[in-house]
Amino acid sequence: MRWTLGMTLLLLAGTATGQDGSISRARFIADMDAQFRAMDSDRNGQLSAAEIESSQRAQASTEASKRNRTLFALLDTDKDGKLTAEEFDRFNNPPPNTANAGPVLARMDSNKDRQVSPVEHRAAMLVNFDRLDTDHNGVVSAAELKAGGATPR
Repeated sequence: MRWTLGMTLLLLAGTATGQDGSISRARFIADMDAQFRAMDSDRNGQLSAAEIESSQRAQASTEASKRNRTLFALLDTDKDGKLTAEEFDRFNNPPPNTANAGPVLARMDSNKDRQVSPVEHRAAMLVNFDRLDTDHNGVVSAAELKAGGATPR
């Protein structure tokens, strides 16, 4: 459950929230289904290990690019858009990506066919939504989101 809770927290953190920082169950489902469609690159209605790992690599690449831009801005002390040897010496490459669909499949693939269907994806994700929705009103408030370990945007 740890990976799917983490995935739910990431999705919730990236979901558009109301002015009070809350996320409705309906909005969460719509965003979650859009995420599933984006990951299903062959459009067969199932997430394969390769598609899950591709999504993990893309997410890791996006996060690494953000970190690299931030790091470059910090290292470019003279703000000339170039790094000198001295500035570059402070550079620290991020660790290599280690994509692994195994934990996702173990958690979400309830029929063990090595594919994640939309129903399996939704069921696993909604368990975590419901866990975060501690007052069971169908909305994850900013306070519940924060208590669950995510930051509303």
